[in-house]
Amino acid sequence: MQAVSVETISKTYDKGRVQALEGVSFTVKEGELFGLIGPDGAGKTTLFRILATLLLADRGNASVGGLDVVRDFRKIRQVTGYMPGRFSLYQDLTVRENLEFFATVFGTTIEQNYDLIKDIYQQIQPFDHRRAGQLSGGMKQKLALCCALIHQPRILLLDEPTTGVDVVSRKEFWEMLKGLKHRGITILVSTPYMDEAMRCERIALIQKGVVFTVDTPQAIIGGYEGPLYAARASRPYALMQALRKTPEVRDCFGFGDALHFTLHDPEAPYPDQLLRRLQQDGHSDLEIQLIQPGIEDCFIRLMQDTPAAGKWSS
Repeated sequence: MQAVSVETISKTYDKGRVQALEGVSFTVKEGELFGLIGPDGAGKTTLFRILATLLLADRGNASVGGLDVVRDFRKIRQVTGYMPGRFSLYQDLTVRENLEFFATVFGTTIEQNYDLIKDIYQQIQPFDHRRAGQLSGGMKQKLALCCALIHQPRILLLDEPTTGVDVVSRKEFWEMLKGLKHRGITILVSTPYMDEAMRCERIALIQKGVVFTVDTPQAIIGGYEGPLYAARASRPYALMQALRKTPEVRDCFGFGDALHFTLHDPEAPYPDQLLRRLQQDGHSDLEIQLIQPGIEDCFIRLMQDTPAAGKWSS
């Protein structure tokens, strides 16, 4: 049995004028750490709200834990833990009071399920009597995860749990997820951070409500066709304009302090002639090197090759 099954789910807003999801399909295996990867506005939160039984889809079917999201919504809420992207706990309640409240809602106690949350809760226990609204971003994140786990769910739905927290807290959070996976909990997590895709067993890349591909991160990177180059120069914006006007260049995008570009002819040799031509045009301190693609490079390539990805606007 699949832990999560999504079949051709579509959803619109504003009387059909805004398409949030269009024919989204994928499955998540039991015990899997699965990532839904895409930028803000891609449709991730809409899909998570449908799976958490907080929103109805216009078309399609979905199940969580073998239960239909429409027909069995009450049962689904007992077997899933949902952590929305925006901190939604009670700001005026303390850490302990929030945990006790959510335990009571599910007819359990902190003590009864302490073993599951122990490793996470011990990090915030010194702040037991501090109001949730006064916690740091990383502490709020851990509290929200404890509240989502307090009833021992089989499946976790985590919508952009690391957005807005520091790098150290992000790393700690993914270590916590790894520990929960070892306990057999199925985890479906969404994130706009492409680097976090590599921490998942399988991922779905989504943009403007359309899923481009579903596979392991390694398989997606391995399927990138043609060589990829990184270019650096003293005037990066001028270099980007020059590369985009060059007939041999297929596409060019900024990545940090570098520009990643590909050529129309995948069999073309290393672009020594292109390098000399750009230097002659006045681009100083110019460096071009062959590099391995990352998930973000694959995402951009898939977005260009998927016509439906540019069909809707939010």
